[in-house]
Amino acid sequence: MTQENSELEVYERQGYGRKSGFGERPALVVVDFVNGFADPDQFGGGNIQEAINKSVNLIRTARTAEIPIAYTRVVYADDQSDTGVFCLKAPNLAKLTETAHSSQIVDQLAPHPGDYIVRKLQPSAFFGTNLSAWLIGQSVDTVIVAGCTTSGCVRATVVDSMSYNFKTIVASDCVGDRALAPHKANLFDMEQKNADLMTEREISERLLG
Repeated sequence: MTQENSELEVYERQGYGRKSGFGERPALVVVDFVNGFADPDQFGGGNIQEAINKSVNLIRTARTAEIPIAYTRVVYADDQSDTGVFCLKAPNLAKLTETAHSSQIVDQLAPHPGDYIVRKLQPSAFFGTNLSAWLIGQSVDTVIVAGCTTSGCVRATVVDSMSYNFKTIVASDCVGDRALAPHKANLFDMEQKNADLMTEREISERLLG
């Protein structure tokens, strides 16, 4: 037995990795697909651009299915008065201000009128925002997550989504990270504890019936 199979057996024996399922009223949350995270010289790299490319069709399908769509941006004040420990760990994040090019959603995935834009200061799309209230107001029971980075803001958003008792789906080929090892490790861990993994094609087929 390989080490990978042996480790998976531990999770299976302990009852992890069950399906939480796909509910009746899904919404799509697109996490931090902004210019700065699409640029390897700023916050990007790895497979983030590939995830952006795959998300084009996911968002198109979501619009066809007429489900709610939310986008997140990290946005700090110009004077950095609202930065905190997150920016001590990663100081360049403070450059993501309201008008900075790096903080704008990539043109490939441009929001439409009626989409909900979440401005956040912390990794999770839920922390200190009105996202949960907006989702509840839309009668959402299932949150589909795309975005970056898998090991950072996507992971934090997924954990909080589950914590709010939303069934949570990670669009596995629509999330990316600047390094592939944490990307793969966090996909595995989220599937075991917090969410179901589905590909863009699988989600699109489900949304379009």
